[in-house]
Amino acid sequence: MLSEAEARERILEIGELLHRREYVAASDGNISVRLPDGRILATPTSMSKGYMRADDLVITDGDGRKLAGTRNASSELAMHLLIYRLRPEVNGVVHAHPPVATGYAAAGLPLNQALISEVVLALGCIPLASYGTPGTPELSDALRPLIPSFDALLMANHGVVTYAEEVMRAYFKMETVEHFARISLVAHLLGKQVLLGSREVEKLMDARRKYEGITTAAEPMPGCPITSDAPAAGGDRFWVSREELTRLVEEAVRGGKRRW
Repeated sequence: MLSEAEARERILEIGELLHRREYVAASDGNISVRLPDGRILATPTSMSKGYMRADDLVITDGDGRKLAGTRNASSELAMHLLIYRLRPEVNGVVHAHPPVATGYAAAGLPLNQALISEVVLALGCIPLASYGTPGTPELSDALRPLIPSFDALLMANHGVVTYAEEVMRAYFKMETVEHFARISLVAHLLGKQVLLGSREVEKLMDARRKYEGITTAAEPMPGCPITSDAPAAGGDRFWVSREELTRLVEEAVRGGKRRW
């Protein structure tokens, strides 16, 4: 578990990464760390995550009551606190709006197709939680049934939340979700998705359960089965011209013309 000084440094680092990779815009997103004494160190509301300083961060207790800091904690802190209550091994939470994964969430689609073995191994299924108004109990109620079994969640018409034993690992799970969403989109645009078979998925899930450092359930459940052994909708046809396909793929993979 990180010390307070280490946690402040790590949150600033992740905030810069989220901003640089365009996983957040303006003052979007939030990050938190559970400190050794049970207090929560969190990002402030209404501030770009790419321009925070260590003294901008806020400390609360486990119920969200502010203990230290000149700013106020994110209005979505309740989501973080719920994750910490339901997952005692989790010490870091990251919420962001990576464009392609959030596009899946806005389209009402979970990321549950067995396309990439590394993603099945790392996250199992990435389910879609029903919509809840950000910053209200509706959002917590929508996430509550899924948090115990999964390490990454799409939130309908909202974004993505990931969590782990250490906050940098939570951030890396966010990268994995967005990377997988881009691959899924490209495969869909190409008109064909060749899924792993059910036996291959079972082997990967067994490896996940045995993998050192994986302490969560994170395996298929009725609310989010991993889809395998099935052809994707659309068959082998291209539904767009090759020129349009090239443009869409470039936008999906490169995130537009902006460079860092």
